[in-house]
Amino acid sequence: MARILTMSSEKNLTKLIIALYSDDSSVRSSIITALGRRVSADLPEHKIVEFATGPALRLYLDSKQSVDLFILDGEAVPEGGLGLARQLKDEVFNCPPVLVITGRVQDNWLAAWSKADDAILHPIDPFTLASKVAKLLKDKAEVSA
Repeated sequence: MARILTMSSEKNLTKLIIALYSDDSSVRSSIITALGRRVSADLPEHKIVEFATGPALRLYLDSKQSVDLFILDGEAVPEGGLGLARQLKDEVFNCPPVLVITGRVQDNWLAAWSKADDAILHPIDPFTLASKVAKLLKDKAEVSA
């Protein structure tokens, strides 16, 4: 289920797949805007697949779709991204990196409990987000190489 690069049918370029989960469309929009089409010059372009519900994300994964990185909103309701992160890490073989978004600094222990690879705070700083996403994708590529 997890993989690093897929071949795009357009222009024969590789694209990374980022799964973005948040019930709030404005959060999803701000993340998509912050990440643009490429987070780093030494990484391929990416495609962001959006999910507003946990069941929709699970259905996507159950259909054997590949993901290179998960970005999960810990403040999402009714299912928070922190619980979803833990479930992914526990149940997905070779789970791709997970970045969670928390609401408060005091929630860092929850991010650790969730087994997420990294965390970022609301409100989202676009530069910090892009930097963390690039690092997670590069680290994953090094491990897979």
